[in-house]
Amino acid sequence: MALSGGMDSTGLLLHLLAKGYKVSCLSYDYGQKHSIELTRAKDNIDYLKSKNLVVEHKMVDLSSAMSVFQSALTSDAIEIPEGHYEENQMKATVVPNRNAIFASILYGYALSTALKEETDVEIALGVHSGDHAIYPDCRPEFYESLEKSFDLGNWDSEKVSFNLPYINGDKVTILRDALVNCQKLDLDFDTVFANTNTSYNPDEKGRSSGSSGADVERILAFHAIGRIDPVEYVSSWEEVLKGALKAQLRYHVMKENGTERAFTGEYDKHFETGDYYCAECDERLFTSEAKFDSGCGWPAFSEEVDTANITQLKDTSYGMVRIEVRCSKCDSHLGHLFHESRGPRYCINSICLNFRGV
Repeated sequence: MALSGGMDSTGLLLHLLAKGYKVSCLSYDYGQKHSIELTRAKDNIDYLKSKNLVVEHKMVDLSSAMSVFQSALTSDAIEIPEGHYEENQMKATVVPNRNAIFASILYGYALSTALKEETDVEIALGVHSGDHAIYPDCRPEFYESLEKSFDLGNWDSEKVSFNLPYINGDKVTILRDALVNCQKLDLDFDTVFANTNTSYNPDEKGRSSGSSGADVERILAFHAIGRIDPVEYVSSWEEVLKGALKAQLRYHVMKENGTERAFTGEYDKHFETGDYYCAECDERLFTSEAKFDSGCGWPAFSEEVDTANITQLKDTSYGMVRIEVRCSKCDSHLGHLFHESRGPRYCINSICLNFRGV
């Protein structure tokens, strides 16, 4: 199996050990900025050894070959994007052909092991449905195609098969499985997952940022199972959880046409002097001079700034006829426009806005 040192592959390792497999792990140094994950992988291998669970672990150096690839994960010239994992900007974290390269090396090692030990070997990977939207090389059809190609390109390929237990699950699936398997293996769940890294932009001390898309997904998964993530973050669990929930809501509203609950938004009763910008693309949309208290539970504006050119669309959802408004620059959903006796009312979700005072 591939052991990155992240929570997915670590959960997979527990899964395999609990099922009684003899496990060999390959970890890849491909010049990733978050190379702390490799140290964490070694830490967990040592922890397992202390519990009499011996796992073969080899490090494969691909840093020279993959340093020429274009990705925010390997290039200092590209910043790690922040926000919800499924936002389009997260595609910057794709490393071209990464999983094909990893799987190819795994296959070669698996086939070598199968022939040497005269046994069948499975290649296990911790890919899951949460990865499918961003990473094309995490999709089920990719591995089906890859396995067929490997079968065609090798003698004795019947001795090797793929094992993808989480392919239709997500990070919550992995964590719930890990809780059960830690109990079976007499391992401390918090110790195991403190020895992992999911963050794409940890600080110089190896602490997770809590702000990258991978961080957000992990934080929300721990929250979903009712546990505090034992990994160390740059700020408190309360702060990173608040940020992750905000990122989740922002994605739901701006990309899935959702609506935040009335009277809960940051800017509903906000009347400082300044300007309001699109939270997705930073386009200037409204001024504080146009803001008024409508009592509707969402920020209300009487007009947009001249340069905003906010898009207006007919919305017939929920059995109503309304005017949806979207940012003309990034096409994110903002809210609705109502024409009332007192004049126009732009009813905007707070989560779609960032305010800057003057």
